[in-house]
Amino acid sequence: MPQDPFDWIDDESRRRERAGLVRRLRPRTAESELLDLASNDYLGLTRRPEITGAAAEAARRWGAGATGSRLVTGSTALHAELERELAAFCGFEAALVLSSGYAANLAAVTALSGRGSLIVSDAGNHASIVDGCRLSRAETAIVPHADVEAVRKTLDAHPGRRTLAVTDSVFSVDGDAAPLAGLAQACGEHGAALLVDDAHGLGVLGDGGRGALNAAGIAGAAGVVATLTLSKSLGSQGGAVLGPARVIEHLVNTARTFIFDTGLAPAAAGAALASLRLLRREPALADRARTVAATLHRRLTDAGLTAARPDAAVVSVRAPSPEAALRWAADCRDAGLVVGCFRPPSVPDGISRIRLTARADLTDQQIDQAIATITGAAPVN
Repeated sequence: MPQDPFDWIDDESRRRERAGLVRRLRPRTAESELLDLASNDYLGLTRRPEITGAAAEAARRWGAGATGSRLVTGSTALHAELERELAAFCGFEAALVLSSGYAANLAAVTALSGRGSLIVSDAGNHASIVDGCRLSRAETAIVPHADVEAVRKTLDAHPGRRTLAVTDSVFSVDGDAAPLAGLAQACGEHGAALLVDDAHGLGVLGDGGRGALNAAGIAGAAGVVATLTLSKSLGSQGGAVLGPARVIEHLVNTARTFIFDTGLAPAAAGAALASLRLLRREPALADRARTVAATLHRRLTDAGLTAARPDAAVVSVRAPSPEAALRWAADCRDAGLVVGCFRPPSVPDGISRIRLTARADLTDQQIDQAIATITGAAPVN
């Protein structure tokens, strides 16, 4: 009898079970009494009536889907309007909207590198950047996390070579910020391009939430390109690449995740545009998100827990093991609080954590509830 071609999956499943690394889908209901500190809705916009209303209106006007790739029928006037306003808000010459932040990183990394070129990538970069490096056919040098001198030495070792340095602006595991000004200086000295994924910076850092590149004073610089997502602070879905107009034109002609993917749904584009305009009207939302993060960190560390100091809105609290992190998150949920749970292989340093996202719309009472729940459920080391 022929061998089952998927027998090996059972072995892999048992290995994950033994290691405490099994992931399971947990569909949420439309209405929930759970306090959410796990999503990336940093500004609390995804359910605001003006945002959901804009999504509904866009769907009514333009249809439920984009109907095709951006180069065929998937570009609408709404997409173009969103791109213009994103670029202006973040301080770049042009922008290109894609179906996800993941697709945006794949597009930017692969289109701006290629066979024979060099990519210098931070060891803590997001999986979408890692996958972009793998798909690019470029030589990739992995440098120690947030180490400008390591980047500079790598660039020194490859004079005259076409090079792309790539980093997250805010790293999703510990919530620490990259040294963007130093990286931009090092790249400028060597004629290298700098690509920054600002997924966790937009809406939280910079003047009125204009992002980490704005905060570092490098937004719009000639050799700098940014990617971002519309699914975090803007409470919608999709991604974008921002940079010089000639870079964006190059992506339109070469980036496979743009050319061959269906365009972003009009409802998502409409919601993102409404959120962007709301953020312009209410810039204090960014300050509030950072204040909530700092408060969570201070109170958790005062309670004796080990939490990384947040540079934006991510607060990471260490757990003694993958099993302990999983149990901690489950106990918090049973007590009415949803937190993230990060375990290997998702964490590059192998240290398990629960991960909290500070939302601008959290009340002081909700912060008190979160602190009491997290400390009460904390595992004993």
